[in-house]
Amino acid sequence: MTSIAQLSPRSLEAPESGIVEVVNYARGREGLIPLWVGEGDSPTPGFISDAAVASLQAGETFYTWQRGIPPLRQALADYYARHFGATLSPEHFYVVASGMQAITLGLQAAVSPGDEVVYLTPAWPNFAAAAALTGAIPKAVELTFSGGRWHVDLDRLKAAITPKTRLLFINTPSNPTGWTATREDLAAILGLARELGLWIMADEIYALYHYGKAARAPSFLDVMEPEDRILFVNSFSKNWSMTGWRVGWIVAPPETGQLFENLIQYSTSGVAQFVQRGAVEALNAGDRFLQSNIDKARQSRDILCDALSATNRVETERPDGALYAFLKIDGVTDSRATAIDIVDKTLVGLAPGTAFGPGGAPFMRACFLRDPKMIEIAADRLSTYIRNL
Repeated sequence: MTSIAQLSPRSLEAPESGIVEVVNYARGREGLIPLWVGEGDSPTPGFISDAAVASLQAGETFYTWQRGIPPLRQALADYYARHFGATLSPEHFYVVASGMQAITLGLQAAVSPGDEVVYLTPAWPNFAAAAALTGAIPKAVELTFSGGRWHVDLDRLKAAITPKTRLLFINTPSNPTGWTATREDLAAILGLARELGLWIMADEIYALYHYGKAARAPSFLDVMEPEDRILFVNSFSKNWSMTGWRVGWIVAPPETGQLFENLIQYSTSGVAQFVQRGAVEALNAGDRFLQSNIDKARQSRDILCDALSATNRVETERPDGALYAFLKIDGVTDSRATAIDIVDKTLVGLAPGTAFGPGGAPFMRACFLRDPKMIEIAADRLSTYIRNL
């Protein structure tokens, strides 16, 4: 038997998920309210599932277009026209097996071993781990937390860039912090990338989960020119309650089409056609369902954040976007141990801030895309726990 020590050092060094560690500790406990992972409590709506079932029953189980079936690429173009006012052709879109694969293929396309990739932290841990697996060097730039809110320090971001830097990863609205870049932030970041010849990987999966006056968060699409080097990565998971479907997309210049087709070919060889039929229906008929998810998230955000703020021991304000309250609780220094303790004493599952890299250690993440009545119960349990710390 081959010794594990003889396997790839990069694969051996891939970190265990600090989120999954807590999930595995408490999975299956009766009465537990799971706020630890980034998904809601609604199953995929029937009109999406029915489209996939009809495709299966019609025999659409063969190899298919590796870039995505034409109706899905057209539906993506229509979605961006409707929600972002963007004029993009179907040739800008590449369908992949999840947002995670979109990130992985984007990294394979843009960076080489030894290149540096700069990202803002606290951050969803998968990007940095995926970058390291490609042989790139991830460099974290901490967001600033003050007055219960997060801000990007553009001078700090620029200072982190070296001649080895090839890509900036920008996730806004942010998982886990809820930080939402302003249009001015995005223009400044794009200007920096232009000046230094860098690619940007824009993760705007939560763009429509925005709680300000505008219907969506600012996007790089609002400030970019056609020649700008930006790869957008996204997923069907959050908008349409399709986390288990594992289907996402990349938005990239049409001239990269053959490159991405090749990368898809040598990884998954494409996404199942019946899955793509469900995705078409999500885009074309799912705006009302998406809005119901956004409304639920807004209501539950307010319930959770207001209740915890009332303890006078939580600094975090209501986030501007995304699905998470990233809670800084007085007295918490080891969020991993606290997450375990909260599970044991309250039956509420939170993700420890230690899972989200530099700057995250004293925080706890709670996903609030759940039934407001359950969020009220969770908020009551957590408030009692916090007051007794």
